Amino acid sequence: VQLQASGGGLVQAGGSLRLSCAASGRTFSSYTMGWFRQPPGKEREFVAAISWSGGTTNYADSVKGRFTISRDNAKNTVYLQMNSLKPEDTAVYYCAWKPTWAARRYDYWGQETLVTVSS
Repeated sequence: VQLQASGGGLVQAGGSLRLSCAASGRTFSSYTMGWFRQPPGKEREFVAAISWSGGTTNYADSVKGRFTISRDNAKNTVYLQMNSLKPEDTAVYYCAWKPTWAARRYDYWGQETLVTVSS
């Protein structure tokens, strides 16, 4: 499985960005996708996840109500719409893949995409 993330950039506080992550290779059916981030000087943290059908999602408390994860299975692509961005959202963002929603760990990770939110 290969994951290609894109969409990062510089935005002012209160602005929006949309990240994309395209999966290719032997992705299998019913896979779950997630987004993680690593702020400067901090550990990597969970941001959001979405099931194969899109019917189940999960968000970190810090982004609830501001970020929306979605997916287009025909394109093998997952999105992270980020609204009302705050300086504390500044981080390197990663997308990740796991075979099922119940799987304990993500097996594949995309390359980083940097999001910088200026105050």
